[in-house]
Amino acid sequence: MTEQTGGPSGLPGLINRLKELLPARLRPGTAIVPVVRLSGVIGAVTPLRPGMSLAGVARTLERAFAHKNAKAVALVINSPGGSPVQSRQIYLRIRQLATEKKLPVLVFVEDVAASGGYMLACAGDEIFCDPSSILGSIGVVGGSFGFQELIKKIGVERRLYTAGAHKAMLDPFQPENPDDVARVKALQREIHDIFIDLVKQSRGSRLNGADDVLFTGEYWAGGTSVSLGLADGIGDLRATLRARYGDKVLTPVIAPATGMLSSLFGRKSAGAAVSRLEGVAGLPEELISALETRAIWAKFGF
Repeated sequence: MTEQTGGPSGLPGLINRLKELLPARLRPGTAIVPVVRLSGVIGAVTPLRPGMSLAGVARTLERAFAHKNAKAVALVINSPGGSPVQSRQIYLRIRQLATEKKLPVLVFVEDVAASGGYMLACAGDEIFCDPSSILGSIGVVGGSFGFQELIKKIGVERRLYTAGAHKAMLDPFQPENPDDVARVKALQREIHDIFIDLVKQSRGSRLNGADDVLFTGEYWAGGTSVSLGLADGIGDLRATLRARYGDKVLTPVIAPATGMLSSLFGRKSAGAAVSRLEGVAGLPEELISALETRAIWAKFGF
């Protein structure tokens, strides 16, 4: 009698061999934690120097949360802040995706998660940082320059025509008006309250400090941030994810689309077109933009 092979008794071994032929990310039971980097100043800087925005990161976030076999999504944040609107919109989109896909979000802070950057960090169910990371700066800042004395000195007459009593508010070529300053400060307080509510909602009972400590715009290093409840622990991405999901956990980095497809959707051509139109005339604005960006990072020692 001829011995039969490939029957039920040999099926498990065959299945195991077939599994080994699959890429690790496709094998059943493989722990995968997609990683998204959120880095840089948040919000539009200039047409030639775009900052982080919801439009720029939405597709990347969606791809990360849609990843098959994902156990969680990791966000690596390195941002000194920027636009409160874009910061909150990105925060909301992360939380929407986390709820839809029922996936935890783990945040890992690199150098800085301050101001709007910390708002992004609050989208995480847990926040980890390096001992030397800087977190916080929960406040609102705005600034301008005053050139009224300069234009007098060089003999320039300011001519400004408006419809609306406050349309020229804080014009840098006019003397500062105390009423205008009061209006701006009231607006800042309103935005600050929104920021505070978001942090309290996200961190909840983990916060360990009075409002007049946590929400003054001050910022702290990693260890103090953990003690204040602004972060959950000291830890890097690799070690933390291995401890939680095993040594074989996969951490694919989900990068923004590049190349031909992004060109078709205008990511490269738009900047080139603006560059051709502006030419040398755009250089002063670009220089100011670069200095402002440098100043935002320099505030935190970077």
